[in-house]
Amino acid sequence: MNTATQLNTDGTASPMSAMIRLARPYQWLKNTLVGAALVFSQRLFDPRDVALTAIAFVAFCALSSATYVLNDIVDREADRLDPEKCDRPIAHGDLTVAQATRMAFVLGLIAVILSIALGKQFAGIALLYVGLQVAYSLWAKRHVVIDVIAVAMGFVLRAFAGGVAIHVEVSPWLVFITFVLALFLVLARRRHELIALGDSATAHRGALSQYSVRLVDQMISIVAGATLVSYMIYTASAEVEAKLGTPYLYLTVPFVAFGILRYLYLIDERNEGGDPAKLLLQDRPLLFAVALWILTDIALLYF
Repeated sequence: MNTATQLNTDGTASPMSAMIRLARPYQWLKNTLVGAALVFSQRLFDPRDVALTAIAFVAFCALSSATYVLNDIVDREADRLDPEKCDRPIAHGDLTVAQATRMAFVLGLIAVILSIALGKQFAGIALLYVGLQVAYSLWAKRHVVIDVIAVAMGFVLRAFAGGVAIHVEVSPWLVFITFVLALFLVLARRRHELIALGDSATAHRGALSQYSVRLVDQMISIVAGATLVSYMIYTASAEVEAKLGTPYLYLTVPFVAFGILRYLYLIDERNEGGDPAKLLLQDRPLLFAVALWILTDIALLYF
């Protein structure tokens, strides 16, 4: 367990510390995807749209944390068998199921209030996201291929939500690239689970019994290539050039290529990729590439 966690005399974490860990705030990095529409619609410096995007971000942070709680309640027995997840608050005994349920209710209530404030369309997408997460926790994660597609669709809904929040049309390019990139990240996680858990992989997640490292590697090769090629086509598209007003978006391709290849290196040579958010924050070359990609996009789109 993290040494920074406050422990009670019986070795369990304090309720507040456990709740923070259960919410997984580091995973909120994924919800920054709601800002993609803001950046690529060239409204980054519009105070109203920035505020709406910020509210959408907070709403999805509350939503995603609530679904993490639900998932940990459902998976508490399997998590106790996982060397990387056995210290999660519910599996470890830091929080009871009743306490976790109350926490999920409060987070869900915050998300509902913010979603309604952003309008019916945003609330509809938020409801779809919740439905998808419930379906994943209770059914989809036990079925091969369906499990990774379900997770990837969660990222697509984040991208759509960002556009709906500021009332701009979400580009099909954004949807497609988000989908294949998310597939890449989820498959990398499945690969890590297969290797890290070994013979106990099936007990942790039923769908893992139908995967093999060789099969997952083939899938990763396909979606990694699709991600890079689709982004290349996007940046060179005459339609995109006319819409965004810059013919130089292709200059960001090297950062995307490096990011994908670096991630492939990390999951293959270092057996990382179990948690994309942590990996991005911990691997400086990868973080540097993403930061340069974002800054270059902003420079080309706004200056």
